[in-house]
Amino acid sequence: MAKIQFKVQSSKSKDQSPESRVQSPESKVLRFTHYVLRLTHRASRLTLPSELRTPSSEPRPTGYWLLATGYCSRGFTLIEIMVVVFILGLLVTLVAPKVMGRTDEAKRTKAAADLRSVQQALNLYRLDNGGYPTTDQGLQALVTKPQNGAIPPRWNPEGYLEKMQTDPWGHPYMYLSNGEHYTLKSLGADGEEGGEGKYADLDSRDL
Repeated sequence: MAKIQFKVQSSKSKDQSPESRVQSPESKVLRFTHYVLRLTHRASRLTLPSELRTPSSEPRPTGYWLLATGYCSRGFTLIEIMVVVFILGLLVTLVAPKVMGRTDEAKRTKAAADLRSVQQALNLYRLDNGGYPTTDQGLQALVTKPQNGAIPPRWNPEGYLEKMQTDPWGHPYMYLSNGEHYTLKSLGADGEEGGEGKYADLDSRDL
């Protein structure tokens, strides 16, 4: 009878497609966690009450059932605590890089959206006043009417931006202009020109 069961199981394993046997890193971690917990449960040497002792032919109550019913009132062993700490560290190692990568990507997306908004405000300013704010006037000229340099003759009393914010990394946007042309950038995570990845500059001309 055992041989027949073995053949049936082996035939089922052959029917599985290669795709079904491919597992993600997260599923491998969960399988490994379940395996380690089973080992620690066996090593914990739980003492069962007499009413829970079953013959060897019957399945014994699991640690989860004992905890739920209150029969297991002992504390955690050092091995169990070390296993939990190890598993948490492993999960953080797998998940943290993905979360951090998405955070940096979201900040660059936000910076690009801010640059487009400032671009539109600068174009409206130029349509009203015949030129862009100079470097000395800065982007604050889009929020309040400048009082230095070339005073804009038809500055919109409602302004062109509600307020001028810093980039998602807390650095001011770089703005250089002679009144006819301008350069508008976010200097990335490091706040310095140049760099790669999250440190790379975002230029409004490239959007």
